[in-house]
Amino acid sequence: MEDHSSIQQVLADVYEAPWEEQAALKSATTGIKKLDEVTGGFQDGEVTILAARPSMGKTDVMLHFAKMAGWAGYLPLVFSLEMPKKLITSRLIASTGGYNRAKMRDPKRMLTPDQKNQWADVLGSLTETHIQIFDGAGQSVAEMRAKTRKLMHQFPGKKPILFIDYLTLIHSGQFYGGNTHLQVTEISKSLKTMAKEFDCPVVCLAQLNRSVESRANKRPMMSDIRESGSVEQDADVILFLYRDKYYDKDTEDDSLEIIISKNRNGAVGYIKVDYNEHTGRIEDHKEQSFALA
Repeated sequence: MEDHSSIQQVLADVYEAPWEEQAALKSATTGIKKLDEVTGGFQDGEVTILAARPSMGKTDVMLHFAKMAGWAGYLPLVFSLEMPKKLITSRLIASTGGYNRAKMRDPKRMLTPDQKNQWADVLGSLTETHIQIFDGAGQSVAEMRAKTRKLMHQFPGKKPILFIDYLTLIHSGQFYGGNTHLQVTEISKSLKTMAKEFDCPVVCLAQLNRSVESRANKRPMMSDIRESGSVEQDADVILFLYRDKYYDKDTEDDSLEIIISKNRNGAVGYIKVDYNEHTGRIEDHKEQSFALA
C-alpha cells in the first residue's frame, strides 16, 4: 500500500510553495536547446517515441540523445535490437569526432594525421558518457528490466535512461496468434510500466509505414506509426524526423526537422537542427526557432 497519498498530505507538501525557491526539475537533456525548452528534456517516468522512415537519421538522433544524457550524469542504456555494438560504437566516434562514416571502415588508411591525433581525445570524451550497449537480437521488455536493475546496482547514484532501437523488434512475451497489433499494444504498455517502475525516461524508436510516401506533404503524422493506436496513447512525447534532402536530392537544405506531434507537458510544433549525414553529427540550428503546429 505504498502508492497511497491523502490530499491533505499532498497539499501540506506544497503549502509553502509560493514563498519557496523551486528546485529545478532535474531531467535528462536532449542536447538540443530549443527541444529542451519545449519538452523540458526527457522526464522521469515518461516514454518518448522517436519515429521516422528508414535512413532519415533515427539512430543518429538517438545516439546524440544518449551521449548528451551521459555527459549530463545519467546512465544511458542502449538496447540495439537492430545494429551490432561495433557499428553503434563507430557511429558514436564518427559523430563525436566529426569523422566521415565511410572513413571509419579503415581508419588507418583513410583518416588524416590531424584526425588520428584527435582520436584519443574523442575516445576519452566518449568514455565519460558511460553508455552501456546491449545488442542481443529479440530482447523482451522483461530482459531489459532485469538488465536495467543489474546496472542500477553497478552504478549506484546514477539514474538510467533507456534507449531502444526499435519498437517492433522487441520480443513480445505472448504470441497472440501472430497478431502484431496486440503484440505492439502489450509492448508499449510494458514500456510505460517500466518507465514508471524505475522512474526513468524511456526513449523508443519506431518505424513509419509506407503511407507517408504516397502523400504530397511527406511530413509524418501520428497515424503513420506502424500498429499505431496503442503507441500514440501510451507515449508521453512523440517526435518525428523529417529531412527535405531525403526526398529532394538537389536541395541545399541540410537541416533536420524534429516534429513534436504529442507533448504532455507543453506545445506541439517543430524545431530545426543541423544534421550532417556524412558524420551523423547533430547541432543546434543557427536561428533557433520553434514553430507551433
